[in-house]
Amino acid sequence: MPHAVQIENLHKSFGSLEVLKGVDFTVDEGQVVCVIGPSGSGKSTLLRCVNLLEQPTQGKVSVGGVELTDPDVDIDAARRRLGMVFQSFNLFPHLSVLRNVMIAQQRVLKRGRAEAERVARENLGKVGVAEKCDAFPLQLSGGQQQRVAIARALAMDPALMLFDEPTSALDPELVGDVLAVMRKLAQDGMTMLVVTHEMGFAREVADRVVFMDGGVIVEEGPPDQVIGNPQHERTRTFLKRVLDPGHADDGAGAAPPAA
Repeated sequence: MPHAVQIENLHKSFGSLEVLKGVDFTVDEGQVVCVIGPSGSGKSTLLRCVNLLEQPTQGKVSVGGVELTDPDVDIDAARRRLGMVFQSFNLFPHLSVLRNVMIAQQRVLKRGRAEAERVARENLGKVGVAEKCDAFPLQLSGGQQQRVAIARALAMDPALMLFDEPTSALDPELVGDVLAVMRKLAQDGMTMLVVTHEMGFAREVADRVVFMDGGVIVEEGPPDQVIGNPQHERTRTFLKRVLDPGHADDGAGAAPPAA
């Protein structure tokens, strides 16, 4: 059985800046893998290469046994297997919550209006914002908007969910609601690749934690090992900064575009 995600010798450069320097790893079906590391370490770029929002400079990316980096692949068909949730919510401000969750279903999956609405309401219920169907995004809190974004991704029936720092733009008191939704997805068996600085979530939910720095994987393994008993000095230094409240901003914030 193929891996849900298989990344082989992945390189990505932006001009002369090499952001990914030969990354290899896999995610199996039903697994939750959390990617942690300082800003600029390559985490977000790695995630964007998985669904080809960024074209790798070198290497292979396969999802569900389909090589996305094959020049002959039907990339639109392959991408339909992937749900992506970004730091920013990317909702259409002029559309209601319900329409935001319906529109891609109708345009990409060619679902009829009634079916798209049924699926949208079901997934908005799953993430706890069913009562907000008629609201517009700017009438919602950041946490509610991010949950709508998750519902929109789930409505496309993805085999894999990608999360790029999904809580980094939220006020601290709103983070818990979004993490609770992600925790429930993990319990329900969704395959997830999550770039995050939420160490408590990674420790509790992840099957594996990958620590990146300088465009390479420095350390990976079960969360109790990587977060609880890191073997590498770079990992220890990063975790000390993130877990020490006095250094909460060091390396724990959102990655820049070239991350």
